[in-house]
Amino acid sequence: MEPDLLVMSTMAKTWIFDIDGTLLKHNSHLTTDGDIMLEGVKTFFDKHIKEDDYIILITARPKKYKPSTVRFLNENNIRFDKIIFGVPSGERIILNDTKPKGLKTAIAIPLKRDAGLKNIIINFDKNI
Repeated sequence: MEPDLLVMSTMAKTWIFDIDGTLLKHNSHLTTDGDIMLEGVKTFFDKHIKEDDYIILITARPKKYKPSTVRFLNENNIRFDKIIFGVPSGERIILNDTKPKGLKTAIAIPLKRDAGLKNIIINFDKNI
């Protein structure tokens, strides 16, 4: 699979990640039994997410799985600022304005389920 190359500014970012199938192996039974971190997730977080970035995690998992899900993420050093449970599993749509100088402030990366984040390459460009 070819890597997805993104070019982004060096400004602080808001990252929105789905949990199942993106960060963790998809669990169609919506339980946390046997959660498994997907390939490249830890490396991606360490390499691309900066200290001043804001991280929102979303999941269709019911809220009753919050304690075990948060525990698993913390044990695996996956940082987040907010986690939202019980979201619909249909399309996730982000609308945002484009900066006057052309900076696109809404980027979507649809990933193949359970592929992890290993094929995403980001170049930070201080001129954007």
